[in-house]
Amino acid sequence: MAPSSQPSAASVASPSPANKSIAVHTTLESFHPHLGSSLQESLIGEHIDYCLFGCLPTAVERDILIACAPTEGGKGGAVNVQNMDPQYAPASFEAVRQGESGEWSLPIDTTKLRWESYIKAGYHGVLSHFFSDSNGRSPRGADFLASGGVAVEMAHLCTVPLGGGLSSSAALVVASTLAFLAAENKLGAITQGQLVELCMENEKRVGVNSGGLDQGASVFSSPGTALYITFYPKLHASPVPLPQSAPPAVFVIANTMKTANKLETSKIHYNLRVVETLVAARVLARGLGVKVGPREKVRLREVLARWAGEADEDTASVNEDEVIGKLKDALIKILPEVERVLGTEEGKRGLTKAEMAQASGLSDAEFEDVYLSWVEVEATHFQLYKRAKHVFSEALRVLQFREVSIRGALDAVKAIPHPTTRQALARQVPEADPTSTASLAAQRELGRLMNESHQSCDKLFDCSSPELNELTALARQSGALGSRLTGAGWGGCCVSLVDEADVETFIENIRKAYLPYQSLSKDELDAVFFATKPGSGASVYVVGELTEAA
Repeated sequence: MAPSSQPSAASVASPSPANKSIAVHTTLESFHPHLGSSLQESLIGEHIDYCLFGCLPTAVERDILIACAPTEGGKGGAVNVQNMDPQYAPASFEAVRQGESGEWSLPIDTTKLRWESYIKAGYHGVLSHFFSDSNGRSPRGADFLASGGVAVEMAHLCTVPLGGGLSSSAALVVASTLAFLAAENKLGAITQGQLVELCMENEKRVGVNSGGLDQGASVFSSPGTALYITFYPKLHASPVPLPQSAPPAVFVIANTMKTANKLETSKIHYNLRVVETLVAARVLARGLGVKVGPREKVRLREVLARWAGEADEDTASVNEDEVIGKLKDALIKILPEVERVLGTEEGKRGLTKAEMAQASGLSDAEFEDVYLSWVEVEATHFQLYKRAKHVFSEALRVLQFREVSIRGALDAVKAIPHPTTRQALARQVPEADPTSTASLAAQRELGRLMNESHQSCDKLFDCSSPELNELTALARQSGALGSRLTGAGWGGCCVSLVDEADVETFIENIRKAYLPYQSLSKDELDAVFFATKPGSGASVYVVGELTEAA
C-alpha cells in the first residue's frame, strides 16, 4: 500500500528520549521549576496505548514532588511516608524476602484507592529489579530491610488529587520510583525508556493494567511540545511541535469534581476495556485470516501489523514519516473490515461470555484461561465491536493530530520573511510566534479532532460521564476550539483548546454555568480549573552527594 503524504518533521525531530539518561540536577540554577514527576494531559489517543497504538500526550505545568532521604538505623528498613495534604494519612511499611528464592514481598490492597499503594509499587519495582539476588548486596547495606538497617522518609506534595484525571497516580508511581532509585544511587543504571517500562510494571501491581501513555508522558515530556509515544514494535517517543499563532492558543484543564477511581471500578471499567480489546483483537484476526497463537494475547496493533504485512522494524532506525504514512493507510483500510467482521447485529448488541468464547475459536476452558483467569471483570454483554472501532479510529486521529500540528508549525515558520530568523526557528519550531493563517487553520483542525475523539470515547468506548459531557459541551459553547475528556475518563478532567486572550472570560463563563464550581473560592477554583502549556518531564534534584552502601 502506498504511504499517505505526511509533512516532514526532520527540522524538529530528535533521538527518542527513551534512550536518554534520567535528568539529575545538583544545583538549583540548573533545576527546572517543575520538580519531581509531572502530571500529564492526553491531548488525543485515549485507551489505545494498551492496544500498542501511539498516543499524543503532554506534561502540564503542575507536578508531584517527593523529598526522599535515606536515614541510617531506624526500624527494620521501614519506609515512612507522609503527605502535605491532611486527607492522606501517614503510613509505614516494609518489604521482606520470602521462600527459598528470596523474592520480595510487599502486599498491596488492590481493592482500595490508597495513596501509599503507589509508593509501595515504586518501592517493590526497584527492589525486584536491582536487589533480586538474595545472596547479593541488600538495599543500602545488609540491614536495609531485613533487620533494622535503613529507613526512607518521604514528604509528598501534589497539586491535583488522585483520581483527578491528570494521571496523578502514574506521576506518583514515577516520582516514588525515582526517589527509591536516587536513595540507592541507581539513577545512572537506567534509561528514561527503562524507567517508563519499570513504572508501567509498578502501576500494574496496584491493580490497573495501564498501557504506558501516562508513564511515558511523565518521563519523556519537554517544555513547549507535545509527545508522540509509540509502543510497537518497541517503546519510542518523539517531540511534536504545536502550531503557533498570534494570539496563541493554550490548553485549559477543567476538573469535573467527580473522582475517576479507575482502581476500585476497574472490573466494570478500565480492566474490562482491556479484556474487551484483547478479545476483539483475536476475533478480528480470525475474521481477517491472521494467524494468532492459541495462548497468545494478541493486541489490536499487532493484528493490524500482521494483516498489513508490516516488517517488524524499529521506528527509530527508519524514516518515521514513512512508517506513520503506511500505518495511516492501514488504519483507513481496516475500518471497513472492523464493520464486516465485528459489526454484525450480534456484535453491535454486544456478546455474552459464551458467544465471545465461541467467536474467539477457543474452547470455554482455553478462553477462560487466556482472557479471564488473570483479571476480574464484570459484564453481561461485551462490546468488542464498539471498542475496536474506537481504538482504530482514535489511532487514526492521533496520526492526523500529529500531521496537522507539524504542518501548522512548519507553515508558521515558513511565513517568517527574514531568512536567518526563519532558518533558526525551523530548528526550534515551538519558539515561533507568527500571525500565520495556516497556524490558525491548524488549531481549528486540532479542535475538530479533539471533539471527534470525545464523541468516540463517549459513544463507542463508554468512558465518559454526564459531568464530562456537560463540561465539554459548556467549553464549546464558551468558545473552545475543541474539548475532550483527558485521562481514563468516567470522571476526572477534560481539556479544551482556547485562545489565550479569551481564557479569563472562558473560565468565568463556565464557572457561572457549571454547578459544582459556583460555591468554590478563587483559590479552590484555580486548583481545579486552569490554563497550561506543555511542561517538562520527571527530574531529580540531589542535595549533597549520592553514595552507594557497600
